[in-house]
Amino acid sequence: MTQGMVLMVGLGNGAVAGICAGALALGVVLGWLFVTLISGRTIAKAKGEAEQITKLAEAEAKAAAGKAEVEAQKRIMGERKKAEGEFAKEREELRESERRLTKREDLHERKNEALVLKEENLSKRDSKIEARDTKSKDREAELAKLVERSKEELSRVADMSREEAQEQLLQLVEEDVQDDAARLIRSKMEEAKEEAKEKAREITLTAIQRYAGEHVSETTVRAVQIPNDDMKGRIIGREGRNIRAIEKATGVDIIVDDTPGVIVVSCFDKVRQAIAAESMQKLIADGRIHPTRIEEVVEQVRAETDERIQKYGKEAALEVKLRGLHPKVQEAMGRLHYRTSFGQNILRHSVEVAYVCQIIADQIGLDPLVARRCGYLHDIGKAMDHEIEGTHPQIGMDFAKRYGEKEPVLNAILGHHGDVAATSFYTPIVMAADAISGARPGARRESMEQYVQRLEQLQDIAMENEGVEEAHAIQAGREVRVMVDAKRVNDDRAYQIAKTIADRVSDEMTFPGEIRVTVLRETRAVEVAR
Repeated sequence: MTQGMVLMVGLGNGAVAGICAGALALGVVLGWLFVTLISGRTIAKAKGEAEQITKLAEAEAKAAAGKAEVEAQKRIMGERKKAEGEFAKEREELRESERRLTKREDLHERKNEALVLKEENLSKRDSKIEARDTKSKDREAELAKLVERSKEELSRVADMSREEAQEQLLQLVEEDVQDDAARLIRSKMEEAKEEAKEKAREITLTAIQRYAGEHVSETTVRAVQIPNDDMKGRIIGREGRNIRAIEKATGVDIIVDDTPGVIVVSCFDKVRQAIAAESMQKLIADGRIHPTRIEEVVEQVRAETDERIQKYGKEAALEVKLRGLHPKVQEAMGRLHYRTSFGQNILRHSVEVAYVCQIIADQIGLDPLVARRCGYLHDIGKAMDHEIEGTHPQIGMDFAKRYGEKEPVLNAILGHHGDVAATSFYTPIVMAADAISGARPGARRESMEQYVQRLEQLQDIAMENEGVEEAHAIQAGREVRVMVDAKRVNDDRAYQIAKTIADRVSDEMTFPGEIRVTVLRETRAVEVAR
């Protein structure tokens, strides 16, 4: 500044004025430029700031919008949940209303059914009342008739003595009691039959159908075929030595008669009879017949028979699936292969009874293994030698007890013929199965003499009853039909006669299976028009 002032002083006032004007112009120009520059920068800065503000405003606006949207969604979700809760509550109320309506409908249906049932009961009561009224009227008529009869009877009794009146009164009372007893027996028998028939038929038929055994009726050999009469003489031997040796070795009787081609072996013991018959067959086939050879062959056959007996007993025990049988018990059961009853093989009969007992026990909920054991061993007493005293149930029970059998089996063996009271449910099962096995067609046979005798005995028992006019045994003795006088025997008395005949047949006769008693009463009214 000092140098400028000096310069200004040196140049003079004019120059100073020019310089001042130029400086002023320059200052104006520089000021304008500065202002322009500053203004541009300010404007740019302002634009930048405006853009930043705009961006910030947009970001804030977007954030505010997002926040508002989130809040709106939250409010919407809240309203939706609230609405759903209200809807669920309304649905539950509707369901509850439906349940109440359903209960009311069920209640109304039950009430309607009860009303219908009451109406039916009332109808039945009305019918019963009408029937009672009708019956009462009939009884009144009967009473009137009885009164008339009583008056007539009183007038008749007035002429009777005391003893005659007492005798007639006792006779009337006896007839009334017989009629009442016959009526009671008939009603009770019908009730018992109706209750037991269906179940018994179901169990019995199921047992019979499920057991499929071989229905073969066997008999032991009694006659031995010989090729010619020369062989018959060789069997007899010189002075009868050979036949005596056979009888001594086997314990049987040899019958040699004039029948061609046959020698008969006779013995109660079927095992010894089988040994003798087989020994003679071997001797005949071998051709060497003398006492020493006879003893050898008999011993050989006896050993083979003992082995077969053991085999039969084991096979039968395996067939009925029984374990734990004592060897002696198995041997005794094997001996039953040679025993028969009315032509029925006892061992096969025992196997049948075992299976039928098992099936019946299954039907009524008892132990099938115990039932099978009881049925299998029930006839074991028949395997014992005839020298042992007692009935076969008692002998069999003692034998089984000796070798470890328990009480249900022992009672079934002892009581299967009803000799003693049953102490378990298995005994009556064995009785039923025994009857089923013995009564099936083809199981047993009887001789013509026994058959004819049984038919005659059936007819005689039936004809001994008062009021019976005719009696005929039919169906091979399985049924007896009895014709009674309808004037002397009423319906109730007919039932009593049938029961009396059945009881006597059961007590006095021996027969396989069962016998049906049918009493026929017929009233015929015949008139002739002329």
